[in-house]
Parts: sequence; structure tokens; C-alpha cells
Amino acid sequence: MTLKYIIGTMSGTSLDGLDIACCSFARGKNRWEYTIKEAITIPYTPDLVNLLKGAAGCSGMELIERHHEYGKYIGSEVLHFLELKKCKADLIASHGHTVFHQPGKGIAFQLGNGAAIAAFTGISTVSDFRILDVAHGGQGAPLVPFGDRLLFGEYDACLNLGGFSNISFEKGNRRIAYDICPVNTVINLLSQKAGFAMDKNGAMAAGGMIIPPLLSELNDIEYYRKQFPKSLGLEWLEQQVLPLIAAHRTGIPDLLRTVYEHISLQIAVALNSTGGKNVLVTGGGACNNFLMDLIAKKTRIRLIIPEEKTVHYKEALIFGLLGMLRYLGEINSYSSVTGASRDLSLGVVHLINAQ
Repeated sequence: MTLKYIIGTMSGTSLDGLDIACCSFARGKNRWEYTIKEAITIPYTPDLVNLLKGAAGCSGMELIERHHEYGKYIGSEVLHFLELKKCKADLIASHGHTVFHQPGKGIAFQLGNGAAIAAFTGISTVSDFRILDVAHGGQGAPLVPFGDRLLFGEYDACLNLGGFSNISFEKGNRRIAYDICPVNTVINLLSQKAGFAMDKNGAMAAGGMIIPPLLSELNDIEYYRKQFPKSLGLEWLEQQVLPLIAAHRTGIPDLLRTVYEHISLQIAVALNSTGGKNVLVTGGGACNNFLMDLIAKKTRIRLIIPEEKTVHYKEALIFGLLGMLRYLGEINSYSSVTGASRDLSLGVVHLINAQ
């Protein structure tokens, strides 16, 4: 089976928009090669943000309706993208949007019905990448480290700064990965309270002062003492982090400055523990100069930011790879990363037969 072009889609917890990347992959003798042919981010409208944010509180029927509606939305945006960029695709790999992530209870749910995407586009689609891993006792996340090893193995570690930060690296010939701490989820929430969508380049945080009691409380959260495998979700953020911040009634710049300090400290601890010399840094946070400067001052590891498409679309790229491997029936997740009982081929395939 030959798959020339694959569409990877990604919706992160920071609710910035839907990432779509048209990718191709080639399996070499010692490593995989990739090309991001075209890519785009479609900002979410306020109605879509509300649809996604409110999904966790819906009734069962409402959740199914939103699942189908968001799947059709992804499908329509993929078709528009293909027309706009004059691309063709053999397969779609859709991460969906995380609504529930409680692997300890065996629960993981990604909004965005893969069957609806396949039916709407007429293109075979792989979706629901997490549920089989969770059923095997795993965290269902992070899944990107499998692609880190195949596509970016020349780096000692890979760091993603998205809604949450996560890291992956080699340890004893095993890929190790875990979520570190919240990043853009909490930064954006605080920025929105000040009337801004985000804290561009850390401008607001740079004008604030660290609140020592809050910094101590954040760094003392139990999650940071847990051993990997471990992962984070919005439920954890709402229960463990936001109440601590809300208890300190002070200006947004000071809250942001404290959060930035917390983020940079936790990321530096993770980086320094890898024993590596360099790290590939991607995700929206890689474009935040103030945050990057804070991290750089706290670690001895060289921070490497790649070209723009890889910075912004690495996760969509890797889900394209994971979808392709699943379609081909190959392993696409490591038990050493997720904690599942075995390596697995993750994803539900919605096959559209060629006419």
C-alpha cells in the first residue's frame, strides 16, 4: 500500500485553532525523512471555542452531537485546505480535541468523529488514537514521542511548548516521555482576563513581579514529584493549578510573571535530568522570547528552534506519521512512554474503499 500524501490535523488544549498539515514520509535505511508540503492553522471562531470548551459539561446526547458536528467541521476544513493548496491526500490522521483525559479511570475522549471526517471528505481517516492505549493500562499520552524518535532522532531530547509542555528522550535504548507542566493553557487564560488573546513574547509577564508564596505553592504540586509515565489534562489544571492562582488577588502581570517562573523552573528540571546536550524546541511557546530566555538561563542544554513549519506543525506532522503507520498495521506507540502493557498500533481506521 502506497500513501504519498497524508493530512495530519491537531487541536491543542490552548484552543488556538485547528492545525492542518499535508505531509509525506520516506523510510530510509537509518531514519525516516519527512516533508511538510503545505500547512495552515485555522483560528477557531468564538462559537467553536464555546463548543469545545463546553463539551465536558454536556449530556450524553449533546456530547455525541458535538462529536459529530466537530468531525464534520474538521472534514470541511480539510477539503477547503486541499482545494486552497491544490493538494491531494491519501489518508487523514485526526488527533481530535481532548475533552476527557483521566487514564487512571480508564477514560480518554477526543472530540471529532473520525467516521464523520471520512464520510464528509471521502478520504480514509484514522482517529481515536488514545483509547486502545488506555484500555491496556496506559496514559494514552504522550503519543508524539514515537515520531520524535523516528523523525528527530539526531537531537538528544524533544521539547514541545503547547497548551502543556512535554519532553521525550532516550534512556537506556528506551524512549522516555512525559508531560511536564501547563504552558499556554494557563498563560492564555490569564492574558484573556486582561483583555488579550495571549501574552505575546511575554510582554505582560516581563512587566510583573514574582509572587514568592504562589511560586512555592505551584512548585509544590504533587504531580511534579511523580515518576513517569505521567500525563496532564484540563481536569488536572482546573483542580490543581487554577485555584492556587485564583487565591492570590493581585495584578495579571504579577500572576503571569510567577507562572512563567514556575514553567521555566519545571522545564529546566526536566531538561537537566535528561543528561543531553541539545534539545529541539517546538510549539507556540517556542515563539515566546521571554519564556525561552527564562528557560535558557536555568539549563545547560542548548535550545534549538527549527524552521517555522516544524515549530508550528510538528504535532500535526507526527500524527500524520502515526496515522500512516496504523493504516499499514505497524506499531506506533511505545509502552515505555505511555505505561501500557505492550507496544501498540493505535487509532481507529475508517476505511473508504476506492471506487
